[in-house]
Amino acid sequence: MTFERRDQRSEEAQRYRPWYKLAAWRKARVVQLQRQPLCERHLERGEIVAATVVNHRTPHRGDWSLFIDPSNHESTCKSCHDGPIQSAEVRGFSKAVDVDGWPIDPAHPVNR
Repeated sequence: MTFERRDQRSEEAQRYRPWYKLAAWRKARVVQLQRQPLCERHLERGEIVAATVVNHRTPHRGDWSLFIDPSNHESTCKSCHDGPIQSAEVRGFSKAVDVDGWPIDPAHPVNR
């Protein structure tokens, strides 16, 4: 029995999803991971974890210039990318807190 995996992305996301198969993206991804082979999120916490994913610091949402801009690329591990990064993108703010437990993201509702 074969199961077909459903793509749950929005119609908009499905339009730019093929960009990730382009040679330009594959090259940009390799360059980023060679430039910074460690997860930048873990490095901020003093932890050493290999990066396997190139995240867009500012979600590109179909904007080619943001998609391909090296200054918008961030090396992350799959755990960071698929967890806190994507949930913050969906929610619109990060739930990360400082040492006092206060949200650090200016977009967090408590900081508005």
